[in-house]
Amino acid sequence: MSYATAATLEETEPPLRSAIRLIARVPQLLVACDYDGTLAPIVEDPARAVPLPEAIAAVRSLAALPQTTVAVVSGRALRDLATLSRLPSEVYLVGSHGSEFDIGFVEQLAPELVELHDRLRHELTAITKGRPGVRLEIKPASIAVHTRGADRALAAQVVQAVRSGPATWPDVHVTTGSEVLELAVIATHKGVAVDTLRTQLSASAVLYLGDDVTDENAFAHLHGPDVGVKVGTGPTRAAYRVQSPVAAARVLAFLVEARRRWLYGERTVPIERHSMLANGHTVALLTPAAKVTWMCNPRPDSSAIFADLLGGPPAGYFTVRPARPLTETSARPLGQRYVPGTMTVETRWSGMTVTDWLDLYTPDENGSPVPEGDETSQATALVRVISGHVRVRIEFAPRPEFGQMPIGLQPLGDSLHVLGSNEAISLHAPGVEWDINREGPHDTASAEIDLNTAGGLVTFELRLGGEPANAPPVPGGPVEPEVPDGLAQRWRVRQRLAEEPWRDWVSKLKLPVVARDLVGRSALTLRALCHAPTGAILAAGTMSLPEELGGVRNWDYRYCWLRDAALSARALVDLGSTEEAEALLGWTASVIERTAGHPERLHPLYTVEGLDLGPEAVIETLPGYAGSRPVRVGNAANRQVQLDVFGPIADLISALADHRGLTPLDISLTADMLSAVERRWHEPDHGLWEARLAPRHHVYSKVMCWYTVDRAVQICQRHGLKIQPEWAALREAIAANVMTHGWHDGVGAFTVAYGFPELDAASLWVGLSNMLADDDPRFLATVLAIEAQLREGPTVYRYRWDDGLPGREGGFTLCTAWLVEAYLRTGRRTEAEELFAQLLDCAGPTGLLPEQYDPVAERGLGNHPQAYSHLGLIRCALLLDGAVEG
Repeated sequence: MSYATAATLEETEPPLRSAIRLIARVPQLLVACDYDGTLAPIVEDPARAVPLPEAIAAVRSLAALPQTTVAVVSGRALRDLATLSRLPSEVYLVGSHGSEFDIGFVEQLAPELVELHDRLRHELTAITKGRPGVRLEIKPASIAVHTRGADRALAAQVVQAVRSGPATWPDVHVTTGSEVLELAVIATHKGVAVDTLRTQLSASAVLYLGDDVTDENAFAHLHGPDVGVKVGTGPTRAAYRVQSPVAAARVLAFLVEARRRWLYGERTVPIERHSMLANGHTVALLTPAAKVTWMCNPRPDSSAIFADLLGGPPAGYFTVRPARPLTETSARPLGQRYVPGTMTVETRWSGMTVTDWLDLYTPDENGSPVPEGDETSQATALVRVISGHVRVRIEFAPRPEFGQMPIGLQPLGDSLHVLGSNEAISLHAPGVEWDINREGPHDTASAEIDLNTAGGLVTFELRLGGEPANAPPVPGGPVEPEVPDGLAQRWRVRQRLAEEPWRDWVSKLKLPVVARDLVGRSALTLRALCHAPTGAILAAGTMSLPEELGGVRNWDYRYCWLRDAALSARALVDLGSTEEAEALLGWTASVIERTAGHPERLHPLYTVEGLDLGPEAVIETLPGYAGSRPVRVGNAANRQVQLDVFGPIADLISALADHRGLTPLDISLTADMLSAVERRWHEPDHGLWEARLAPRHHVYSKVMCWYTVDRAVQICQRHGLKIQPEWAALREAIAANVMTHGWHDGVGAFTVAYGFPELDAASLWVGLSNMLADDDPRFLATVLAIEAQLREGPTVYRYRWDDGLPGREGGFTLCTAWLVEAYLRTGRRTEAEELFAQLLDCAGPTGLLPEQYDPVAERGLGNHPQAYSHLGLIRCALLLDGAVEG
């Protein structure tokens, strides 16, 4: 920026606020400022320059924030700066324009420079001797000549003498400030100091405030996302200006609040209160106030276009709400619900209702229908229908690639096109006039609409992957049905056609009497986590939602775990639906085929397309849900050894074969599972909880290897196949191994791993798998031990052993379901019913369950909705209803 273009406070305050909001969102922020004239007002006596209380409070608050560093860069000697400022040790102090650091790398002057410094001191003392009002400030690497207290004419004479004398000496570096001339024996200035701090601290961006001529060197070294703020008058390279130290303190205070909101999240919605939309291709999450806060495209494991859930508004959102002046109370909707038997969500305020669903369409200009069974040629559409009689406000802020891709928005006809993305993205909104605002690298569109004027109905269709048609097509058949004129009727038909497959599917399920409605919602949730084009089943719909608020236990669950998927499909088979299991087994067979005849090399998880994951990474630009960092994408468990995965697949094959008979694929997959167990059951592994520790002989993994062989034998028995003698021998060998090494005499129970005394809820499977009889004393003792040590109120923890990570997670809902089943098996039905009722109370208002539950804070934790939690709920309800056997 040229010296002439920095604007006044009145002109720049809104842009400056915008710039501060943007820089507050960088991963590692360095805030640097001058002292005199910035933190402290300029005074005649430099020894009385006291910082403003407001400025000190803001500096202290910033220094206390994570990923935030504060430095004061002054021309004063370091000792004077420390004495006057009295700032805490968390604030870095840099004196003498950058030649004195307090952070461990103080300049050590060479002998020749020490000699030069002595010569300067003698010469400058001679020049200033007997000159009233002229003062020398001796610093370790420089000497400053202050003329603020001298007569103007006398001051000019002194400056001229210095400039024509010692200032011309070799190796003397001159810095001109406000009524000060500084001569240094090393080449440094505030710009170099800022660069040094930036490098040492790995800062992503710098906010620098200063008032002096010497601060211009710092402003000149700012670049990229950096922000410079000039304090006071005069020409400057800074992009922004405020008029006084008081105004500078306000800037710092505003930064504190913006940074704190970014780091910790503002008014985060409890995880379990989110509702999920789905269409078999991807999923989206809604807050109770109908904000689209999470959505990935084109697949659920792709990057997000809306990631407000993990990054706040800067990461992308799509809101619809009443436009009237809102109080905190009136902003809340009256309620939110699923349309029964569907994945359509209705959110209602007084005077308006928002109806949301995910649809499919053909990305073709004429909206032609998709060939039957051709899932891959379809693309996702998010449909939002607003009905009522009030004024509404819409804000549309798409942020592809988790907000890391700059985008623009361009109105064109009835559509709003997203510019800058490789994927075609457009919002079809007939009759809506958009106001486009730019903040940083992104555009945000907003509009206000009077529903009365609009005839009581406004529609929005966000199409991801194709150009919007001039009128919304009706998918689902070879010919669009004839419908009466009128927008409302057209969209009612569109909604009905989107909902019919869900209703038809759930109507055919064999739902239990116990918790019938919640079982139906859980079944729909598992169905919604199925990826129709491939047959994969997601472990959860989200990534990096924390297992501890503010903690580091944040993982990406948007993939297909062989274990989780098989258990999900098995739960749906128990309810009478087999198509998900058939699709999953087909997907599994394709994954096994890529192992080149080595099923024992199966990874625990794959992408929905059955491919290996890339390396686990951290998205530094996202602050995380409620400030829970790091935000991880990918999952390093992909490369772990988890030998339990074969058991749930064999069990699924057995259940499916009982339902519809045995197929050649069943036989082939069962043989693969048996082969994997034969080759590797004796090895240690990482276990189903994926602890990032050295492999151990986990009891659960051994039990699941036994379970694999047991299911294979059961399949042969029930379907007239020959049982190989070595199978029975293998089954007995694994069982004997578990009995010998899995039981811990000191604990009096089966524990997490051979030789380790810590309990693990997964050890309940020594009985749940039927390896031990329900009345076996060892199983009874294990149930009692886990109940005593791992159950806390309505939830059961996976374990309490040290997994190498800081913090503590919540109770694990699936483990709660396992204990319910264990109670039933051991004759404790009353306790089973009570614990199951408590489990149901942990669900959110629309019936969804995240991975975990915090019994102290009484809120959900972890990714959401979690397949584990819902399949556990289904299993318990069926057992309590007597619809399945234990």
